[in-house]
Amino acid sequence: MTIDSPFWETKSLAQMTTDEWESLCDGCGRCCLHKLRDEDDGSLHYTNVACRLLDTHTCRCTDYAGRHRKVQDCITLTAPMLETIDWLPPTCAYKRLSDGLPLPEWHPLVTGNPDSVREAGVSAGDRCVSERKAGNLEDYVVAWPALDPTDEPAE
Repeated sequence: MTIDSPFWETKSLAQMTTDEWESLCDGCGRCCLHKLRDEDDGSLHYTNVACRLLDTHTCRCTDYAGRHRKVQDCITLTAPMLETIDWLPPTCAYKRLSDGLPLPEWHPLVTGNPDSVREAGVSAGDRCVSERKAGNLEDYVVAWPALDPTDEPAE
C-alpha cells in the first residue's frame, strides 16, 4: 500500500484547482493588514490595521465573495503575482511554495486542525484593529507581520 503525497507537494501552484489553491490559505489574516511603502526609499512597513472586512478575532473575511465590490484595492492572489509582490508574510503558504519551501508544520493542511495557525502564534487574530476604528496608519506600524514567530532564535 502506498500513501499518495499531498497535492501541494506534487502540483505547481499554477496546476492547482481553485479549491486546492484556496485551501492553501492558513487564515492568518496578515495579508489583510495595511502596509505602508516609503516614498523615498521604497521600504515596506507593516501595520496592525486590518481591512474593514476582516473579522479581527477569527481573521476571516466577512464578505469574501463580495470583497472586490466593497474594497477596491483587494486583490485576488495568483501564481504569477507571487514573482513580483513583496508584502506577503514569510509564513504564507503561497509564498513558501513559490519559493520552493514546504508548508510549515503548523499549517492546517498539515495538522488537520484549523486552529493550528492560532496555536502556533502566527495569526493576526486579536492582534489587529479594524480600519474602521484606527486612526492614522503611521501610528500603527509594527514589525510582527513580517516575522515568522515559529523560527528558531539564532544562538
